[in-house]
Amino acid sequence: MKRIEFLKMGTAGLVALGSGSAFNTLSTQPQKVKNISMNAPLKKAYMLDTFPSGDDYTVFEKFQMLKTAGFHGVEPPSGMDRSEVLDAKEETGLEIPSVVVSTHWNHPLSSPDQSVRKAGLDGLETALYDANEFGASTILLVPGVVNDNVSYRDVYQRSQREIKKMLPLAEELEIVIAIENVWNQFLLSPLEAARYVDEFESHWVGWYFDIGNIMNYGWPSQWIEVLGDRIEMIHIKEFSRQKRDDEGLWNGFQVNYLEGDNDWPKIMKTLQNIGYSGYAIAEPAYRPDDIAPDEFLRDYVSTRMDKMIGYLQ
Repeated sequence: MKRIEFLKMGTAGLVALGSGSAFNTLSTQPQKVKNISMNAPLKKAYMLDTFPSGDDYTVFEKFQMLKTAGFHGVEPPSGMDRSEVLDAKEETGLEIPSVVVSTHWNHPLSSPDQSVRKAGLDGLETALYDANEFGASTILLVPGVVNDNVSYRDVYQRSQREIKKMLPLAEELEIVIAIENVWNQFLLSPLEAARYVDEFESHWVGWYFDIGNIMNYGWPSQWIEVLGDRIEMIHIKEFSRQKRDDEGLWNGFQVNYLEGDNDWPKIMKTLQNIGYSGYAIAEPAYRPDDIAPDEFLRDYVSTRMDKMIGYLQ
């Protein structure tokens, strides 16, 4: 099946594919930008917005602590002082594989307010230019938020319309706009997520897969199988369904790496099966109160990520 024919199938065709061997055609996205070869082990990076006690350290100090802890890269938010980030990058030798769009929550591209959408689009543009300056291949974007006042259909249509405005720049800079799965009540199945990406018919729109976020309403390996090579980057996040059930929804994140319900051997094997390569980016949502930042980064994140990645061997 040619990809353009697949794109015309719509939701009904996607569901039908799920019952047969043709289901594998969901992974026929054209070749994407990747950071390293498929034969290399995953490299570790850290989402800067989750740096422990971040206000207590300069950008350089954060980079240096991450380097010492064993990370290969850093994921900054957009809108930082570029010279400061570049200086820290050069001094430490850490890479910047991706940049997070810092405006997507306060200025969603799905807003009915044109001025809000404009601010969100400006933020997306800034992230693309930041990524280009830093040598990143990808930016992380939350495309919109469904709520009582903004319908699912509107979020779908508005977000696609706004993102399309930035595709010429993304293509010029060779930066992939990667859509992340978050708790925004949007794109709630892997089949729909794949369709959303494919409808752009562009190399420069992909998926940013957050492993922990899926755990509340699905199974990571199933999403990985469907999204296939649409996945440009992954966030490593732990989640406990038991804590969610016993203590409340958001408490599901209050658990250390390797102590939740994520089936890391299966997750890593599935990533290997689809040929994923590049970075695994830590986004820890929990840190024990009595653990110093350097110890946390080394022993509770970096070392435990080594064990996760080790399942690929």
